[in-house]
Amino acid sequence: MQGGAGTDDPEAILFFLSETAPTSAYSSPARSLGDTGITPLSPSHIVNDTDSNVSEQQAFLVVVAIDFGTTSSGYAYSFTKEPECIHVMRRWEGGDPGVSNQKTPTTILLTPERKFHSFGYAARDFYHDLDPNEAKQWLYLEKFKMKLHTTGDLTMDTDLTAANGKKVKALEIFAYALQYFKEQALKELSDQAGSEFENSDVRWVITVPAIWKQPAKQFMRQAAYQAGLVSPENSEQLIIALEPEAASIYCRKLRLHQMIELSSKAAVNGYSGSDTVGAGFTQAKEHIRRNRQSRTFLVENVIGEIWSELEEGDKYVVVDSGGGTVDLTVHQIRLPEGHLKELYKATGGPYGSLGVDYEFEKLLYKIFGEDFIEQFKIKRPAAWVDLMIAFESRKRAAAPDRTNPLNITLPFSFIDYYKKFRGHSVEHALRKSNVDFVKWSSQGMLRMSPDAMNALFKPTIDSIIEHLRDLFQKPEVSTVKFLFLVGGFAEAPLLQQAVQAAFGDQCRIIIPQDVGLTILKGAVLFGLDPAVIKVRRSPLTYGVGVLNRYVEGKHPPEKLLVKDGTRWCTDVFDKFISADQSVALGELVKRSYTPAKPSQLVIVINIYSSEHDNVSFITDPGVKKCGTLRLDLTGTSGTAVPARREIQTLMQFGDTEIKATAIDIATSKSVKVGIDFLNY
Repeated sequence: MQGGAGTDDPEAILFFLSETAPTSAYSSPARSLGDTGITPLSPSHIVNDTDSNVSEQQAFLVVVAIDFGTTSSGYAYSFTKEPECIHVMRRWEGGDPGVSNQKTPTTILLTPERKFHSFGYAARDFYHDLDPNEAKQWLYLEKFKMKLHTTGDLTMDTDLTAANGKKVKALEIFAYALQYFKEQALKELSDQAGSEFENSDVRWVITVPAIWKQPAKQFMRQAAYQAGLVSPENSEQLIIALEPEAASIYCRKLRLHQMIELSSKAAVNGYSGSDTVGAGFTQAKEHIRRNRQSRTFLVENVIGEIWSELEEGDKYVVVDSGGGTVDLTVHQIRLPEGHLKELYKATGGPYGSLGVDYEFEKLLYKIFGEDFIEQFKIKRPAAWVDLMIAFESRKRAAAPDRTNPLNITLPFSFIDYYKKFRGHSVEHALRKSNVDFVKWSSQGMLRMSPDAMNALFKPTIDSIIEHLRDLFQKPEVSTVKFLFLVGGFAEAPLLQQAVQAAFGDQCRIIIPQDVGLTILKGAVLFGLDPAVIKVRRSPLTYGVGVLNRYVEGKHPPEKLLVKDGTRWCTDVFDKFISADQSVALGELVKRSYTPAKPSQLVIVINIYSSEHDNVSFITDPGVKKCGTLRLDLTGTSGTAVPARREIQTLMQFGDTEIKATAIDIATSKSVKVGIDFLNY
């Protein structure tokens, strides 16, 4: 930062934001710097320069998509020469009963020296086999992706906490995980190609939830740079895709035999609506089981049958329910190519299947005491992991019509440690606690009635339904034709039934058959053709800080700055684009500015963002600085420069990344910057 410049300094500073809104005339950042700034040259205009700036596509041989999930992760790929074949990664070693393992758990293990050891089932099994005292030295992390959603002030230094309570940098962990997937994928590609596969031949796609804030999306890109997936100089090699968009792209390709329709409106595959949820799903599961051996999915290069029923302007909702979050996106079809337009900005919240795990934890608190459970997690971290694995497989057996109880095996060390801790048995605790639905079985298991299990799902499912209800109230969403239910949690019959009961009479509810892999496959398709999403909603309002001519009565007196006899209003937020405005992919917004003092040779333009729509000043609450363009025009004095020098500023929107450029029109000197949410 070029702070504290003197009054005769040749730099124009677009003022830095003070932490608090100025109260006196002298606390304005502009005033304290005693500097001139830039001022708009009217008129400002928007150019939809979508064609002129589409860069030449680099030729990649293969697209590899990584679905980095909260609970499980995986990758899939497709060779650009045969885009209709999507290959899902090799089967993983390990695996749990009752859980299909096309993906691997998002778990990572570091040695006591904090070096990467293993990922997925391998990490979990190795950690589990360690001696309890040795295990305390190792760093085991799981479900850590949620931290990016829940951290309000995410930076490159944000920490994660391992199972043993030790802290470790989040960026390091995410980079280790991505590096692991990079190595696995390149190894598999090399084996298939019969020769060493170069990383430069790969276009990488990483999926993130649409409701993540911009810093979290940028964090993922930084982790990819650190993992060596791509370099910052070659940033186009990596696309950050939004999960529900990827799902949407895949759902367009569905044929009728690839999905299950829950709505009672029509029979699909010969199941009538009424028996679809039960029987249909069982048949579908059979179908998936038979196809599980094949890891290659053919995506017919056609618009699927379901799509052929959609007409220009039709709307549909994608509900992406995963482990950590639920993302809701509303898309509209634009014919003839069937491009997608985002109609309503992504909404959702932390209502993933993890919520069910938290409810189970709360139930254990109730029976055994919070003090014991928290102590057990720290003292016997590997046994705690075991208990949650046992719960996970029973969780997947929950269904609306289930009548027989679900048994959850308690690890021996839980029973043993409880006795030491409390002085009485687990059985005694169950009898004493007034939790009706959970009993003790002599085989060392917690026996839960189906009602007890369903009760654990209820808060999370209620939140999802409530969120959908709110969404359906919005005028943009009123005439939705389809609701696609995707993501790992969409496999839960309880969630399917709840969505069906609440919205089955308003639209058709469709579940792709391999619902847990929908996003992965859609991300591959997105990497093959990134232009398929044409219009997005901007999640934030963007603008720059400028000086405007001071208008009595319109501008607050504390913003008045008199310079060389001219009265300026400082700290003005000059808006480029508003939150929730539609932005075409690659859209350029241009503004022209001129230095307030003609002799300035270094122009500094600060870019700000806000979640609010109506922003007047860069000192308004919630306005954050997210970029600086520094244009150095020293050494250009030989050029004939007009009295009012024009500095053109461009912002290019639409991708998950945003780029800004400043150009001095007289000399064509320019400077570029990516919007940065992590380092300001």
